[in-house]
Amino acid sequence: MTPPDPAPPPRPQAPPPPTPPPPTPPLSAPRPPVLGSGLGLADTEDENALLAGVVDAISAGPELGPLAARIAGLIVAATSTDVCFVHVLDDSGGALTLAGATPPFGAAVGHVRLLLGEGVSGWVARNGEPVTITDGKEGDPRYRYFPELHGEDFTSMASVPMTSRPSGLVGVLTVHTRTRRIFTERDVVLLTTIGSLVAGAVHQARLHRRLAAREHAHERFAERVIAAQEAERRRLAADIHDGISQRLISLSYHLDAAADALWDAPEFTGEQLVLARQMIDLTLNEARAAISGLRPPVLDDLGLADGLASLARSIHAVQVTVDADESDLPEHVEIALYRIAQEALQNVVKHSGATAASVVLRCDPGLVSLQIADDGTGFDPDSAADRNGFGLSGMAERAELVGGHLDVRSRPGRGTTIEARVPGNAPAGERAAG
Repeated sequence: MTPPDPAPPPRPQAPPPPTPPPPTPPLSAPRPPVLGSGLGLADTEDENALLAGVVDAISAGPELGPLAARIAGLIVAATSTDVCFVHVLDDSGGALTLAGATPPFGAAVGHVRLLLGEGVSGWVARNGEPVTITDGKEGDPRYRYFPELHGEDFTSMASVPMTSRPSGLVGVLTVHTRTRRIFTERDVVLLTTIGSLVAGAVHQARLHRRLAAREHAHERFAERVIAAQEAERRRLAADIHDGISQRLISLSYHLDAAADALWDAPEFTGEQLVLARQMIDLTLNEARAAISGLRPPVLDDLGLADGLASLARSIHAVQVTVDADESDLPEHVEIALYRIAQEALQNVVKHSGATAASVVLRCDPGLVSLQIADDGTGFDPDSAADRNGFGLSGMAERAELVGGHLDVRSRPGRGTTIEARVPGNAPAGERAAG
């Protein structure tokens, strides 16, 4: 039996044609969020581009509100996050205020406030450590819900402190995502770097704001000084016109009358000379009063402490006690304090119905305190009518013109205490001893 012929070998098959690669999206196309990708930045080049954008945003201007808004918008636009909040530490250092946010949370800016340690951002600020939460933030003991921020709409979050070397902590930077994300250590480092850049800019913005406020205060101070000088000139001019000038005119009339009657009516001449003598005395008194209005002579003769004691002795309707430290203060400070005490004691006599009052002057290193208290009927210090009627505005302006502050404490039926606190030196005795 003949064996069958062997089967022919299989014919080789051609390989399938290669699958063409997917088209590369244009650079301008938005990057779709990837589950678990955190910020969604692909490489170092993307990170550097984001940092460069932050620097450009910082350079656009020093105003804190617009700066925070620019940074928040830039982060969301460059990453796959959905919202960014910039909380800034307030001047007290005890709370955070929302200073910048991406839409639709602009209305919450300036209204959301957290104490240090309150909420995740408050915890980050107090502890100086970043926090990342992938999901289940409602179960985190650090989390606090704010209705204005719609926390239920977001799943994952990363929050980092904003610190810089010259200023320390200035705030907290927080990003949120709707889908679940895992923020990596690299993401946290990048956000912390952005926070440091922003912290330096916020520090500069604060310095700019304080400088502007100081310049405004100096302008107001100069305006008040000029207004006070003009008011003092008007008062002095009125005193001279109504007092000294009128006395001198009367004196001239009496002397003319005496000269006309010198030979024909000696008795009448004598009467005119007596009246002229009286006019001279009155004019001298008017001149002394005008000079005293500029600087009380008692300060030149006795100094501030004894001058206050002399002022108290001139008050007869109320028993006034004085306890005053010896002082070595600039002339303008002494005048301001003396005038405040003078006005306050006049108010005690005219308005308070008090039986007793006290004047206490304390001169501690760097601070001088003048306190005038009475046991009178008291009043409501917040009433504008009372402040104007009792001359409190004038006393407050005198204190402010020498760099100080006037504090008024009073209640109906409880008496009144007026305290002027101004910068000063140590008492003269202590300085000599040192």
